[in-house]
Amino acid sequence: MKWKIALCVALAVILQSSLRTVWEPLKYINLPLITVVYFALRRDPVLAVVVGATAGLATDALSGGLLGAAGFSNTLTAYFIAVVVTRVMLLDNPLFRIPVIAGAAALDTMIYFALHRLLGQASLQPFVETIAYTVIGTTATGTFIFYALDRLFSDRAHTRRQFATRRRFARRSSLGRKGY
Repeated sequence: MKWKIALCVALAVILQSSLRTVWEPLKYINLPLITVVYFALRRDPVLAVVVGATAGLATDALSGGLLGAAGFSNTLTAYFIAVVVTRVMLLDNPLFRIPVIAGAAALDTMIYFALHRLLGQASLQPFVETIAYTVIGTTATGTFIFYALDRLFSDRAHTRRQFATRRRFARRSSLGRKGY
């Protein structure tokens, strides 16, 4: 299970850093934030914060920007979502996840810009335009990625494999008892 999480975070960070070179508007899709929000919605606050910090710091390391800004914003966003999810039970519905992704994208972008402003770093992009495009791109992409991650981390898939193993052992042991 932990290797799947590490693979998802690594894939999101690598795609985030490499897709913006392919086509410039893809920079508005925040793939590490999508993985952070997904794990924050799974009701494990510690895992959410660890994934947020890891994904953010890895994104910072590969982007060459202000080191720690994305790490802090992803961690704070993961913590905020994990706190809300533990108190609101409606977020298990896939339809309610869409506003959560949009709110997380807006919150993450605002924190990121605020850190840059606080530390005196000049912003190359307009604030409102960046938030609008990031919310739209991240929400649209995150909806489809959430479906794929649900399929990957589904408990039903693990249960099916577990029962298949039990059936295989039951068949082997029943063949040995008949005494042909």
